[in-house]
Amino acid sequence: MTSIVFLTLIPFYNGVYDRTIIVTALFMIWINDSFAYLVGKNFGKHKLLERISPKKTIEGFVGGLCFTLIAGYLIALYTDSLSIPIWLIISLIMSIFGTLGDLIQSKFKRQAGVKDSGSIMPGHGGIFDRLDSIIFASPFLYLFLLIITYVSQGRL
Repeated sequence: MTSIVFLTLIPFYNGVYDRTIIVTALFMIWINDSFAYLVGKNFGKHKLLERISPKKTIEGFVGGLCFTLIAGYLIALYTDSLSIPIWLIISLIMSIFGTLGDLIQSKFKRQAGVKDSGSIMPGHGGIFDRLDSIIFASPFLYLFLLIITYVSQGRL
């Protein structure tokens, strides 16, 4: 679970605590998951990876990605911490790697022969099912922020 370490490092990516980054990363994951579900449920016809997660659709993935990009753009307009292109890249990272994290968690559950990864949150698949996206995406987000900070020498 070293990914959780990266999750805790994200707000300190530039040496100064910035809660905006972690709050917006969590918000983007929520937006991606919610709109992937809504778009997929209403418009989904093509399965994303049916063997791993039979309810996920390509349309749902694209819908989640689009709404996450919109969220990233709006965040960029209302915060002054990063530029619009950087926020859009963060949106891409959170959507793509968040979805991959969710698919990997689904694969683990299929291999273990369980429906939920816990019973603390009945009907939601357990705590790990709620956090799988952010836990998987956090190292990639942190790496991106470090690279951007290094390249720009702290001038984002």
